[in-house]
Amino acid sequence: MGGPPVGVVRRGRGVLPWALLVLWVGVIALAMPFAGKLGDVQHDRAVDYLPASADSTQVAKIQDRLPGGETTELVLVYHRDGGLSAADRAVAAAQVSDVEAKLEISGTPEGVPSAGGDTLMYPVASNAPGQDEDLRDAFVNDVRDIAHGTDAAAGMSVEVGGPGALATDASEVYQSLDGPLLYTTAAVVALLLILIYRSPFLWLVPLAVAGVADFLSMGVAYGLNQAFGTTVSGQSSGVMTILVFGAGTDYALLIVSRYREELRRFERPHDAMRAALRGCGPAVVASSATVAAGLLCLLAADLNSSRGMGPLGAVGVLCALVAMLTLLPAVLVLLGRRVFWPLVPAFGSEAKRRRSLFHAMGTSAGRRPLAVLGAGAVLLGALALGVLNLPGSLKQEDSFTSTPDSVAAMKTLAAAYPDTGTQPITVIAPNGLAKKVVEGARDTSGVVDVRRGRSGGGWTEIGVVAKAAPQSAAETATIEALRDRLDGQGAYVGGPSAEQLDLKDTNARDRLVVVPIVLAAVLLILVGLLRALVAPLLLLVAVVAVWGASLGIAGFVFGPLLGFDGTDPGLGLLSFVFLVALGVDYGIFLMHRMREEVLGGAGTGTAALTALRTTGGVIASAGLVLAATFAVLTNMPLVQLVELGFVIAVGVLLDTFLVRTYLVTSASLALGRKVWWPGPLSRTREAPAAPPAEQQPVTVGR
Repeated sequence: MGGPPVGVVRRGRGVLPWALLVLWVGVIALAMPFAGKLGDVQHDRAVDYLPASADSTQVAKIQDRLPGGETTELVLVYHRDGGLSAADRAVAAAQVSDVEAKLEISGTPEGVPSAGGDTLMYPVASNAPGQDEDLRDAFVNDVRDIAHGTDAAAGMSVEVGGPGALATDASEVYQSLDGPLLYTTAAVVALLLILIYRSPFLWLVPLAVAGVADFLSMGVAYGLNQAFGTTVSGQSSGVMTILVFGAGTDYALLIVSRYREELRRFERPHDAMRAALRGCGPAVVASSATVAAGLLCLLAADLNSSRGMGPLGAVGVLCALVAMLTLLPAVLVLLGRRVFWPLVPAFGSEAKRRRSLFHAMGTSAGRRPLAVLGAGAVLLGALALGVLNLPGSLKQEDSFTSTPDSVAAMKTLAAAYPDTGTQPITVIAPNGLAKKVVEGARDTSGVVDVRRGRSGGGWTEIGVVAKAAPQSAAETATIEALRDRLDGQGAYVGGPSAEQLDLKDTNARDRLVVVPIVLAAVLLILVGLLRALVAPLLLLVAVVAVWGASLGIAGFVFGPLLGFDGTDPGLGLLSFVFLVALGVDYGIFLMHRMREEVLGGAGTGTAALTALRTTGGVIASAGLVLAATFAVLTNMPLVQLVELGFVIAVGVLLDTFLVRTYLVTSASLALGRKVWWPGPLSRTREAPAAPPAEQQPVTVGR
């Protein structure tokens, strides 16, 4: 992995820190007008995530063109334990009349009492907001102001639910993530850097550079949206920030560690930085390129949200790389050795040598590599069995970690109307076939009511009420039966429940397509970097095993401990892509160092143990930082983000402290030079055996 020096060094002139600082000021000035607009193009409706080919996507697009645009549907829910009184019903009727008088709604809402008499629901619909999310949110909040602003009899609950209210609550949660996510991530990274560097100043440098990289990534992401229509969601923008801080800090740890070492060999900081970038730069570039390539494989996904996350994730990683290879070296050289105070590396000094955790790990792996490898494989396999305990698909109302008004309303409705659909299924049919479609819908099993709606642009909107509760297995069967019956009639079946079904089906399709592409792309990159086939296959098998074990641990945690009622349909694919890309990232650092040792004349066994001892500390620090940044997502108020953050954080820790240290090292020891097959290193004669591990000193901080 040789080549010209990486970074900002020039032979004979050193680093040009001031020029780079001026350049970065110009870059940030250019990005500033765009970075602040990223939130304006962020969309989090379920239909925005779906592919254009999905039935529910077609329904939403046609609804936008109907008179009034897309319908915002709400349900006002009035409930009293023991039964509603006449006064309660009067209050409910007065509130609904107030909504009708003050707001633009479709038709006159009619109350539907529950069989037990303890609940009364009023469906309310409006076309006034159209497809504008801000207008939708304003309408929902206006209805809530009326519902919650009138004094009701003590003991009666008033809740506003329905698809529109769920969408508004989700939108407000996503819009509130940016600040807390950024501040929490920065705080976690700062704390870890202080503990790692044990310096009151040094931690500020990589953290500030990561913040600059995050700002740049926001501007680039907005540019991608404007130029190519890249989908931007709250999830993808949040993950982009996590990757900037996580991956960027990892690269900083490697560069700073090597720079500290070179400061002992070179008197001038810019010479030390040039040597540091020449030594670790190629591995940093290769690992970031591998992560970016793995994420870009998501472009093959059919789901808009997944396809958009690929470019945004790659943008985050590449912006972090550029900042850490240019701005970070410039700032460090300007500050000089004093930035490391109180542990300043003096010119000509020697690093302290002591035994470390990774020395002990390497020693134990070297004694019985096959036993260690077998035990690790059994452990990972046992953990992976937890996948069987993962809860089913996540329902829309179960996607919040708290209970907003819309979710409380849906739970009240589910209990009060167990045999009645409370969320409409929308069918869009050509005008000429509308009558036939209505008749076909009425004859479909599970349908209790069918009503014709608006017409315009050659299409008619038809509302279908299912007998079953929203997003239940019975309602899903009704939706599928409707699609089967109406197939070939030019009609589309959509609505909130159909959107969730399409999300699940599309995610299943994407897993079958994207997973092989990711494996093939990463394998090709590793083969090119390591000049071998066995070593890349070993790394891939390791990260796939980590992915399975991480999902298995999630199966033991999500339902039993966290009480989650479902698993996000996209969790399997997204966690796979991130864990494979990030896991291979660390594998490159380890195998690259091992290959260097072999090229220097060491035997494969000695090279594997040396690579572990010399890079283990830095890789462990980087793994802790990356896991901690993804763990920040577990503190967010959306189940999808909590699940994704948990699986990736657990996977990174497994990879760092078990697979990368014990299992890959043990496999390399067991295979010997065959690990480099069929490359030239596999045919190189092994060097004499190294002295016992206990007699070998270990350099810490490399």
